[in-house]
Order: sequence, then structure tokens, then C-alpha cells
Amino acid sequence: MAKKEFKAESKKLLDMMINSIYTHKEIFLRELISNASDALDKLYYKSLQSGDTGIQRSDFKIHLTADKDARTLTISDNGIGMTAEEMESNLGTIAQSGSLAFKQEMQKKNGENSEDSASNDTDIIGQFGVGFYSAFMVADHVTVTSRAYGSDQANIWESSGTDGYTIEPAEKDEVGTDIVLHLKEDEKDTENGENYSRFLDQYELSRLVKKYSDYIHYPIQMMVSKTRPKKDESAEAENTDAKEDENKEKKPPEMETYQELETLNSMEPIWKRPKSKVKPEEYNDYYKTKFGDYQNPARVIRTQVEGVSSYTALLFIPSHTPFNYYTTDFEKGLQLYSSGVMIMEKCKDLLPDYFNFVEGLVDSEDLSLNISRETLQQNRQVKNIAKTLEKKIKNELLNFLKEDREGYEKFFHEFGRQLKYGIYMDYGMHKDVLSDLVLFYSSTEKKLVTLDEYIAKMGEDQKYIYYAPGETIDKIDMLPQVKAAKAKGLEVLYLTEEIDEFVVRMMGSYKDKAFRSISEEDFSENESEDEKKKLEELNKEHEDLLKFMKDTLGDQVTEIKLSGRLGDAPVSLSSKGGISFEMEKTLNKMPMNQGVKAERVLELNPDHDVMKKLADTFAAGDKDMTAVYTRLLYNQAVLLSGLTIDNPAAVGDDVTRLILGK
Repeated sequence: MAKKEFKAESKKLLDMMINSIYTHKEIFLRELISNASDALDKLYYKSLQSGDTGIQRSDFKIHLTADKDARTLTISDNGIGMTAEEMESNLGTIAQSGSLAFKQEMQKKNGENSEDSASNDTDIIGQFGVGFYSAFMVADHVTVTSRAYGSDQANIWESSGTDGYTIEPAEKDEVGTDIVLHLKEDEKDTENGENYSRFLDQYELSRLVKKYSDYIHYPIQMMVSKTRPKKDESAEAENTDAKEDENKEKKPPEMETYQELETLNSMEPIWKRPKSKVKPEEYNDYYKTKFGDYQNPARVIRTQVEGVSSYTALLFIPSHTPFNYYTTDFEKGLQLYSSGVMIMEKCKDLLPDYFNFVEGLVDSEDLSLNISRETLQQNRQVKNIAKTLEKKIKNELLNFLKEDREGYEKFFHEFGRQLKYGIYMDYGMHKDVLSDLVLFYSSTEKKLVTLDEYIAKMGEDQKYIYYAPGETIDKIDMLPQVKAAKAKGLEVLYLTEEIDEFVVRMMGSYKDKAFRSISEEDFSENESEDEKKKLEELNKEHEDLLKFMKDTLGDQVTEIKLSGRLGDAPVSLSSKGGISFEMEKTLNKMPMNQGVKAERVLELNPDHDVMKKLADTFAAGDKDMTAVYTRLLYNQAVLLSGLTIDNPAAVGDDVTRLILGK
């Protein structure tokens, strides 16, 4: 039969498909297997409609055959097959989907809301009529031999791509379709060139089936080569001399290769099995196998939603961070399935960044896919799914916190920073979602507490949630302001991570209780009116001394004053304005270090003997030693605040002068 030409438009589309529509060449196998699955579904539906009891669904299968010598890969099915006219229509016209037409015919025949068992038991995947042509991404010649259900005549369709195709009568014993791909030669560029030979390797084919088509509900089979110890026929004869040969070195058994038919796909997704039939260890094994973890997940979330966007989701909260979690190599996203076929391995839009640690998948039949079925056409559908998933994850984490506090604290140790980043990012837009999930160390409880737990213990007259930032719990404990606050019975939250203070400042308040740093200069709401009045008088009394000290330190401090909140400490530094000391350190660690500096206020304890010594020395007119005391007290406060002394050599000189008394 003479070769037929593709139409001009079809030539352009075929060329575009081969070169640009599909992102990954390996997708071709998913497409051809999906077509085979559709063919099996169609035959099953037809058999039920016609009452053909000779056809059993258990007999349906898809078979892969790789011939390395001939460089051919064959995908076979015993489905509905095609007549010569259907070949002309479905294969000779690009973007003509026989599967879509069949689906529409079923809907028209049975009605959109049909309860027809055959309709509900089929799962037609194809929509666009282009998946078959993905074969030309890897093959330079394709033959399709098919015999239609109800016909004795088979036909063969052949093409080498855009140059056209032929359709001729052929011989085929059984109903179904065989697609034979003659693979292209490997490209010479070993670094960037395509290795087409890999699609003839049994391990690669098995991997691709597992990756994309594991839940096609028909067995995908392939003959695989395996090895086993070769049976030693002389073993029995040699057994009589075994005692004499006990001291001889044992030789490794001789191996032989044999062929075995293996089913590559699991067929039934674990998320479609009844919940009551799935054991916890099965979820754990599935998670570890599919997502490459060596530990069980901390929590499993399984949900099914019917509505505007119907879907099933199986999600896992890991028990530890992946090795690359806090690197640019880490990719968030859930696997996205459509009718059991994996469309995307990492659908980023299904998860917000603050829940990027969640692993799992979403399976939906309602997705509008693009022509290659690799990406989505309507982001609205994904947004609807993502919104409900966010609520589901949040509720699961709250249950985790309530039901297993120890387990949640371990989880928070691993992923708490990400939740905090979620509060801080986007100008605090997500703080209402995440604020009741974060934990902070409590000065009174000596353990992590939630903000709700902190508020529950607040006194009726306490207006603020007090916190203290610092590098470690021990260092925060040594801050004079913390000691004084604890002495007054106030609970203080210790912020030990760099992100913490940015988080609480972004939150501003929690349940109408504002956050207040006990290291801030204006922390005076717990002082009585008498205490405030006494301090005012003392500051006025020592006005000349404080001015001298300010002149001595210059722009190192913004202000020097007497304070009643230092407990038994002689001196302390507090911050003034919007930047704290911890924020200063964090910001200056960043690549764009712009020398950010917090406004420093030096606070002196008027009741400490050091202050009396300082005042006496100044009153005696010894300004040189007063200056030495001033610089030493300032640097002492700098060290207590976890800051770095600017001039250690000058401190050494002051210590020497102090020892020598001059």
C-alpha cells in the first residue's frame, strides 16, 4: 500500500511533540502503557455491554518485551484493538483521541450521572490523542499491529515520523495491539547526549513502570533475567567423600541465568484500599519505599474529598529532616496522580512553603491537564486542593501536639524552624495558621511550652507575653533583666534561635496579648509608682556623674541611667528602638552585612556597691579612675549581653590601671 502523508498541520504538531511538548523522553512509556490500559478498559466495557461472558477482566494484561540485539521495545495488550479505519482515524490524525471519543460515547449513552457498573468500573485515561506520538521521541520507526474485537482481520500501521505512514493487512492470532519501537541510536555526546539504549534495560523499564504506572489496574508484565545457583548433578556422588574433603577450600556455587515472567506494577494503590484494611506498618513500608526514608513517618494523613475538586490524598509527616532539607537542593511538592497515573513527581503548588516537609501524593480525576499530561492547565483546581490540604495538615499537627507531646516536641526540634519562617514570611500573613503550633522554652516550666499554655498561667493584671532573646538557655538565664523578672514571679520565654525574635515581632501579639522583651530599655511596667519616683530622684541626683560617663563612652551608648530592674547585678545593657542585640547579631551575619547596630542603653544598679564606689570616686574628683570604671562596667555589660568587645587591648590597659590603682 502506498505511503500516506500526515496533513501539514499534523506534521507541524508531530514535530513539535517530538521536540518540545514533553519535558522528559522517558514519559513515552507512561503514555503507551496508559493507551494500553485504555484499550483494556474499552474491551471490558464492551464485554459487559454485550454480555460476552468469555472475557474475564483477570485475563487482561500489558506486556513489555525488550530486544537489545534488534534495538526494539514492544508494548503489547490484549485489549479492544483497532480496525484499519480506526487506525486511520486514531493514528493517522494527530490529536484525534479514540479514548476521549469512547468516553464521551459512554457518557452520552448512560448519562452524566449514570450508575452503570461498567461505566464506573472503567477509567479511561487518554484525552488528547497525542500520547502515542511520544514514541517518536525515542524511536526512529514505529509499527502497530492490531486486531479489533469482533474482527478476524488484523492490520499493521508503520511510520518513521513526519514522512507519513502506511496501513496494510497483517496476521495476528489474538485480539489486541502490539506496538514495536525501533529505538534511535545513542547520541555521541556522552555528557549531554541521550542514551536511548537504557530503554532496553530491564531495570530501567521496571523503574519507569514503578515511577509512572505502578497503579495501572492491569498487570504490566515482562520477562526478566535472573540468576540462581546451578544444580550440581555430581553432588550426591561427592557426598560420600565429604568427610575426606572437609579441609578443602569450598568453591563458590556456579550460577546460571534463567527467564521469569514478572509483574512490574502493584496495580492497587494503597490509598484506594479501605482504611480498615490497611495496617500502620503497611503505611510505614510504603512511605519508606516510595520516599526513600529509613525511618517511619511521625504521622500519616489520609483523606478523601468530594466536591468542587474531588481527590484522595495520602500524606506523611516525616520524623526527621532530610539531609538536604535546609539547602537549595531540597524540593518541596507532592506527587500528583490522575486516575492512578503519575503526572508530576513534585507538584509544588499543593503545599505552602511552611509545610514543605510533608511528603505524599494527591490523586484526582478532576484535573485539567495540558496536552503532555505533565503540567496543569487550571491552577484554580490545585489551589482548591492546596487550601483544604493546608487545613488538614494543620489539624493533624494540632492533634499530634495534643495526643503525643513527646513525639511532637521531637518533630518540632526537626521542623519547628520552618514553622517559624512561615510566620515571618509574607509579612506575617500566615501567623494565624501557625502561631498555635510553635513552642518556646519557659523560664518557669524549664521546658517547651505553647503560647496558649503561657497565657493560661498569666495573672489577671499581666498585660504582656515576656520574652528574652539569646544564644543559649544558660546565657539567657544569666541576663540581669531575666533574673529580676524571675524574682518578680514573671514567666519569660527564651528565644534561642536566630529567627525567634523576628517571629514574635512579626506576630506583634497573640490572643490580644502583646509581646514584650525584658531586654528593652522601656521595660518598666512592673515598677510601682514609688519605685519610679525614687529612680527619677536618683537619676537627677547623679546627673553630673551620668553625663561624665556618657561623655567617656561617646557614641558607644545612646544613654546611661540608673535602673531598678537589675536585681543583684551591678550593670546591664538594654536596647532602644526597633533593633535588639540578637537582631543586630543575626542581621550582621547575613551576606549583605550593612553594619546594623542596636541603640545601647547602659543601666546601673543604684543599690549595688559598685555604684557607690563609682559615685565616691567621681565625687572625690578622680575623673581618670572614674573613666576606667566606666569603660570596664560598659564592657562587662557588653559581655553579659553576648556581644563582642570592640577593643580588647584597651580593656587590658584599663584592667592594668585598676590593679595598679592609677
